[in-house]
Parts: sequence; C-alpha cells; structure tokens
Amino acid sequence: MLDDLGIEYRDFGTDSTEPVDYPDFIAPVARAVSRGEYDRGIVLGGSGTGEAIVANKIRGIRCVQATNPVIARLGRQHNDANVVAIGARVTNVEVAEACVREFLDAEFEGGRHVRRIAKIAALEAEEAGR
Repeated sequence: MLDDLGIEYRDFGTDSTEPVDYPDFIAPVARAVSRGEYDRGIVLGGSGTGEAIVANKIRGIRCVQATNPVIARLGRQHNDANVVAIGARVTNVEVAEACVREFLDAEFEGGRHVRRIAKIAALEAEEAGR
C-alpha cells in the first residue's frame, strides 16, 4: 500500500514465518521515530497491544493502537501520535489500510491538546529521572 501511495519507508522486518519476539522489531522502529529519522512509524503484530506497549516505552513516542480508522485519526489529531500499532489477528486488511491512511493523512490539531501533550512529556521526563 505504501508503495502504491509513493511513500518512502524502511521495513524493519520481520520476514520470518516463525513466531518472533516482537520487541526486537518494534523498538528499532520507535527509536528511529524518536531520533527523528522518520516522522511516523507503523508497527504490526498479532493484536497490536504488545506492539503499542513496546513502542510507548521509547522516549518521545506516542503510539496509538488502532482497531479502526477513527481511532487512528484521533490518535494523530488529539494525541500527536507518531506511531500506529495494528493487529493482524483483529483487523482485516481493508480496515488496516484505512487506519494507515487516516494516520498518515491526519495532522495534530494543536490547541487544547498541546497542554496535554506537554503533560505527557513531563511525566515521561519525570519517570526517566527516577
């Protein structure tokens, strides 16, 4: 889909048909976004839950677990989400593609949400200093 949209991306894997430890693949994506190498990241897994948890452990990441396009869009608009997690076992291909489109097309609205993002960043900094 990203190829069809003409979007440049890096595939962090995996190409294995065997089960893998998803943190090994999700953390590098989140770190690349955190470092500013990419504006946004898309991570895929079974449910999307573990993938979102891993991504959100990386400083500066706000990962939304999207099960439908509205959640993906609102994650961007209200939470300035920079990573989206989608579960292949719980989301069909058409819905997953719609989630990705909404996530990529939506922009952070700013306004009242800026204050909330600042509070999240402050919590993150506080926890990092512990």
